[in-house]
Amino acid sequence: MSPTSAPIAGEEFTEVVVVRHGETFWNASRIVQGQMDPELNEIGRQQAVVVARRLSKEVKPAAVYSSDLKRAAETAEIIAKVCDVSNLVLHEALRERHMGYLQGLKWDDAVNKNPDVFRGFDIFKITEGSDPDSRNQELPGGGESLNQLNERCVSYLNKIAQEHIGERVVVVSHGAAILELCRHTDPPNSSIRRNIPNTSLNVFRVSGVTGQWILERCGDVGHLNGNGFLESSFGGDGASA
Repeated sequence: MSPTSAPIAGEEFTEVVVVRHGETFWNASRIVQGQMDPELNEIGRQQAVVVARRLSKEVKPAAVYSSDLKRAAETAEIIAKVCDVSNLVLHEALRERHMGYLQGLKWDDAVNKNPDVFRGFDIFKITEGSDPDSRNQELPGGGESLNQLNERCVSYLNKIAQEHIGERVVVVSHGAAILELCRHTDPPNSSIRRNIPNTSLNVFRVSGVTGQWILERCGDVGHLNGNGFLESSFGGDGASA
């Protein structure tokens, strides 16, 4: 479905609010998470409550969808409870990118020991002049390519959007997965760098007629304390992949 076609007058949209999960100990310790399954830490649970309270003051979601990994599922459960939403769906299609043999490594150690891998598998963005074929290369140890990540996340979000035309839904997912959803709205071959902190709101409108995606907000953490107490100590730079 094209992210760039012009809207049609009077068409209905699905509003999809994609929330990154709250902080984990692995986030705070700068460990590559991928599809490993740590729980939220205490700051992460506080973040989830704060973002849930914010969402509860807005239009009530028709449903809450989430990755089935613990850190996302717990965030979603808190949101659903506070927003009084009974329709909570956990699905593996919303999981983080599988990072292969890099999962469980300290982030700085992984970069220092495997610089060529990180240059070849840029989880943040597509840079100008980079080889587009690198997006098809899978990470050793059972890891996903960026195109595989993009396909499963975009396909599932399209399915959600078509089931909720004219409604609002909340989706809880992960840093690299959300970056790929944002990339779907970007101009072809662009190299837009986005900041996706823990419990940030990333708001899309998806047309029920054309399938067009519009990114309305990205990395919104207006619900977190200005002094950073509830902000991720990881900086939200996507490195938790």
